[in-house]
Amino acid sequence: MGVLLLVRHGQASFGTADYDVLSETGWEQGRLVGDWLRARGVNPTAVVRGDMRRHRETAEAIGWADAAIDPGWDEFDHLSVVASYPDAPTGDLDRREFQRVFELATARWTGGGHDGEYAEPWSAFRARVTASFDAACRLAGPGETAVAVTSGGTIAAVCAALVDPDADPAAYARMWSRFNTVLVNSSVTRVVVGSTGPRLLTFNEHPHLEGPALTYR
Repeated sequence: MGVLLLVRHGQASFGTADYDVLSETGWEQGRLVGDWLRARGVNPTAVVRGDMRRHRETAEAIGWADAAIDPGWDEFDHLSVVASYPDAPTGDLDRREFQRVFELATARWTGGGHDGEYAEPWSAFRARVTASFDAACRLAGPGETAVAVTSGGTIAAVCAALVDPDADPAAYARMWSRFNTVLVNSSVTRVVVGSTGPRLLTFNEHPHLEGPALTYR
């Protein structure tokens, strides 16, 4: 049996000109999760990451600068999804208001009734995440540990599929939203990979974080 660890990136730079850059807290979160994993004897046999800057910087902070790149682990374009929401507010939004609009916008996106309005429809996002997850599982052979450094939306997509592989589209979308809302920056989710396929073992582990180092966005 092998293990696949899904590591969410550290805190990005919300409210700045370039969101896709780790904040100072994000860099610290990367260092903390790296130290925590090493203290527990985690020595990955394979590490992959998404192709976004926050994925690269998180991998570097952990100590995995040579991680292989798989764009399938990239986050969906949340800014585009929010902008496509009818009557989306313009200008800078505080975190609370952004979260409110974000949840409404992603519910519309996952509903699947407006695919032509999005550069990447919900179905296409699910398909690419599934393909990258399957590829990563193949890296987690018996007794081996593979790691994917990725984003909250992608981890949520994997977890929703593992919890109920037979869920109808509406139920899957609801589970995805629930998982996505609570994922902590630099958290670790564990998937065991055995002869019967991958199974979700733990979700959103973050004992390496406390106080101001614990963030969700």
